[in-house]
Amino acid sequence: QARALDVLALVALAALIRLAFPVGVGLVLGALLGFTLQPLYERLRARGWGAGTAALSCTLGAMAIVSSGALGLGALFVTRGVALLGSLPTQLAPGGAVNELAKSLERYSARLHVDSSALSSRLEQEALSLGSRAAQLAGAVAGTAFSGLLTVFFMTLTAYSVMRHWTHLVRRLELTLPLELRHTHALLNQFRRVGREVLLGTLVTGILQGLLASLGYWVTGVPQPGVFGALTAVASLVPAVGTLLVWIPLGVYRIVTGHVAAGLISLIYSALVVGVATDYFIRPRLLGADKNVPVLLTFVSLFGGVEVFGLVGLVLGPVIVTLSIAILRTYQAEVSALRKAA
Repeated sequence: QARALDVLALVALAALIRLAFPVGVGLVLGALLGFTLQPLYERLRARGWGAGTAALSCTLGAMAIVSSGALGLGALFVTRGVALLGSLPTQLAPGGAVNELAKSLERYSARLHVDSSALSSRLEQEALSLGSRAAQLAGAVAGTAFSGLLTVFFMTLTAYSVMRHWTHLVRRLELTLPLELRHTHALLNQFRRVGREVLLGTLVTGILQGLLASLGYWVTGVPQPGVFGALTAVASLVPAVGTLLVWIPLGVYRIVTGHVAAGLISLIYSALVVGVATDYFIRPRLLGADKNVPVLLTFVSLFGGVEVFGLVGLVLGPVIVTLSIAILRTYQAEVSALRKAA
């Protein structure tokens, strides 16, 4: 009978996971958002706020900020991005930036004894193709609105539930999981701490990099600095290369189109401020990286997380790896204790 109950419990758990999988992104992000808002929730509770009122206020305030940011980013891409793509045919005209870029490529390739006619023709074709597909790109962005709203809905419910019922959930898991109470409590606290740090370290650093990049692009005369700043913030989520995907092509583009000083200043500023300062000084402080996690596993968590879960894997991957290491260390300590007792 006990084994039958165990099997039924596993089946029930598997069924719940399978049903939750389509909205898993919202659930995971909502849980991490709840962990992040927990200190604010506890401050409000200490000031006499009711549990439900404090949790609801924190959740609605955070989701208002998230929704406003997402809508602003989408509007920026749709309006300014489409305008940028639509201007490409004009830029291909004599004297236009793309036309000048093609001529610069021809000059540099001639010095290297490379036939540039095919490269130049390909560049013009791709530019015109992007311009003609501007409306389609805008439609594709708008088409993701429903999925985004569904994610926001589950993020809101999950964040509220985590803040409101976390203590009750911990007690239930301590009684249900086949672990000692101290181990269950330690693992759940680890999950909450790591989730909070990873979310803050990833999102806040990306936003800061986007703002700093926009400032640099504006000063050095890059067209549509807000659009490229937003792209830089999004690119910061890509492991290893990150913001390099945006500011290096922009800097090289400025140089080959004749703006050598502006291009060099853009590259130097982006490398030192957007790259080194944020990635090596600001991000580690926000992330609170666990020094006990090997560097190899850090890269596994980033690249493996993206491969398995998509972009949300940049947050979920490090959390899973950190918890897995904590579980393995707990298991190792228990096995060592049993061997010594024997």
